[in-house]
Amino acid sequence: MAKTIPVKIKRQDTPHDGSRWETFDVPYESGMNVTTVLQRIAANPMTAEQQSSTPVAYDACCLEEICGACTMVINGRVRQACSALVDDLLQEQADSIELQPMTKFPVVRDLVVNRQPMFNSLSKVKAWVRVDGYHDMGSGPRVSEATQEEAYPLSRCMTCGCCVEACPQFNDHSPFIGPAAISQAILFNSHPTGAVDREDRLAVLSDAGGIADCGNSQNCVKVCPKEIPLTDSIAKAGRDTTLYKIRQWFGR
Repeated sequence: MAKTIPVKIKRQDTPHDGSRWETFDVPYESGMNVTTVLQRIAANPMTAEQQSSTPVAYDACCLEEICGACTMVINGRVRQACSALVDDLLQEQADSIELQPMTKFPVVRDLVVNRQPMFNSLSKVKAWVRVDGYHDMGSGPRVSEATQEEAYPLSRCMTCGCCVEACPQFNDHSPFIGPAAISQAILFNSHPTGAVDREDRLAVLSDAGGIADCGNSQNCVKVCPKEIPLTDSIAKAGRDTTLYKIRQWFGR
């Protein structure tokens, strides 16, 4: 194993600046992940050319693949820095690591991006259960075990952005809301209380940027770190919106 690891990072000082590449030689440690690599660079921000630099900006929070904040493109594939192990990465790409920010969101600085477009999509489909207040309203409606089994995998979404980063249809030139928002719409439509807004969600999924704009590349399900069955949600959304449109035509 090499004593040092070349780490090539795409950097950008502000949202309006151009990008540049910097390479750092990071001493190898057993059990390192990419977050550890970035911490080591922050402790000694000296490039491989022995030029003084600055710590690399990146998002992080839970450090255990729950929050989704540390998503970035690592060795050409979108994933979380906290669960990307250096030993595995070195096997993928000859003795080096390459880090880039996600490409589907505006860059704030270095590896930090603004995921607001994804949150806007979730807002469009009302990805929440509406409540009248936060006082005790007693037990809610019963949910069958079968429904719980179907809903649980969808509830694991951490809004990390991996699926939309890999989606060819999600970009600045398309109104497509993306696979995460579609899956969350299906999740909340399956909830007895969330289903109050079912028709509103189906209206969004039936409109421009909805399910019809999905190109069915299936990249989303391949990169999802939580193995959410996104393509199942997309298929169900297609069926539900078809029935919704039929009801609209017949005035029901």
